[in-house]
Amino acid sequence: MKRYLNQLGSIVVRVLGVAMVSGLLFATQAQAFCGFYVAKADTKLFNEASKVVVVRDEHKTVVTMASDYQGDAKEFAMVVPVPAVLKKGQVHITNNALIDHLDAYTAPRLVEYHDSDPCRPRMMHKMARSSMMMESSAPMADSAQAHGVKIEEEFTVGEYDILILSAKESSGLQTWLDQQGYKVPEKARKVLGSYLKQGMKFFVAKVNIKQQEKLGLTYLRPIQMAFESEKFMLPIRLGTVNSKGSQDMFVFALTKQGRVETTNYRTVKIPSNMDLPLFIKKDFDQFYKDMFNVQVKKENNRAVFLEYAWNMNACDPCAADPLSHAQLKELGVFWLNQQSGPVPRQDSQPNLRRIRSSLAANVYVTRLHVRYDAKNFPEDLMFQTTNNKRNYQGRYVMRHPWKGKSSCSMAEDYFARLPQRFEKEAQRLVGLTDWSYKDVRARMETTGQPFKGAAKPSKPSAPWWKGIWND
Repeated sequence: MKRYLNQLGSIVVRVLGVAMVSGLLFATQAQAFCGFYVAKADTKLFNEASKVVVVRDEHKTVVTMASDYQGDAKEFAMVVPVPAVLKKGQVHITNNALIDHLDAYTAPRLVEYHDSDPCRPRMMHKMARSSMMMESSAPMADSAQAHGVKIEEEFTVGEYDILILSAKESSGLQTWLDQQGYKVPEKARKVLGSYLKQGMKFFVAKVNIKQQEKLGLTYLRPIQMAFESEKFMLPIRLGTVNSKGSQDMFVFALTKQGRVETTNYRTVKIPSNMDLPLFIKKDFDQFYKDMFNVQVKKENNRAVFLEYAWNMNACDPCAADPLSHAQLKELGVFWLNQQSGPVPRQDSQPNLRRIRSSLAANVYVTRLHVRYDAKNFPEDLMFQTTNNKRNYQGRYVMRHPWKGKSSCSMAEDYFARLPQRFEKEAQRLVGLTDWSYKDVRARMETTGQPFKGAAKPSKPSAPWWKGIWND
């Protein structure tokens, strides 16, 4: 998006990299992974990725838009299609830390296990493995009227000056925006017209420098909007008008009912729940980026990827503490009651935290990741809320082999099988990332995962009954 911003000139029509938000917008048993979280793949891995939080129940929607804009605040502006005229009370400014917390909480994660002594197998370990199977005003108004544009509402919230516009024609709207300093690309006229035909309005935000200085801010905070709409969609086409390449966007959807999926593009689960080589601990960021690139190509650049889906009252393993009641309320979860929120407590396992309250039991979070461009995503994203409440997360596992001394037959079999296990991990990693098999194997050798030199499996002992009759 930096290239995009530089091309637009002194004033930027910034659509959050995605031209936000319209009618928006936008195994069944609990899993007991019991692993130790060691790394996560949050949105910071992807340059200038847009982040949108959507709270939706029935037709009521609260949208939080976090901008990734970096530069002079005087040059920032945002134009967003919205389904209705918004009043001042429907717009709110929140903190970036809230979005960052939700990002960390839902991020794909790396966990690690340590094999136990093969001569002393533990039933709990077997149970854990089985449970892993899952899933201004007057002059501006006069000018606007002359071009068939109406300023429906005008107000300031926090450090932003807000306009809510309606228009008769896209050409008049585009001309007026240009005159006001919003350098709208010529290619946007057709897209603007399509939104006008749907009866949509436009939410326009610019930074009020005096207010920003008064508040002592040096960064842009997320903008929130509350509205009602029968449509559940995300208008991304404006964001592709001037972009020369693809863009990444993360949608965090909070609902009562269950998982959120796209209806006009495939919703695909990111590969998950697989053992990988130990050296991934140092290269998890690069692994996840390369793995995601491979998955995008595999789906012909036309899929939306599910990275996390879970009830907000628990996580296992947790990449961050569950969000508190107050944080969920700040995000706009309007159906929570007014009593004080739950306090996350740490269970006996360091990375397993559960909220011991029913307050968050009816808040389900879905994390979707899409890489889109004008060619492969010609339509706005359409969504639906499903009844699917199965837990799912992007989760990757390191299993450290047992390094102690054991002499039983089970230990001999265990050590003999390790090279085959390491080979599977190497092949799996190469398939996910297109990395060099030779390099992967060499790195595994240096981190204590040799492919040769293991003990031969012990021969099974003769049946107890053999020899009774001298056969």
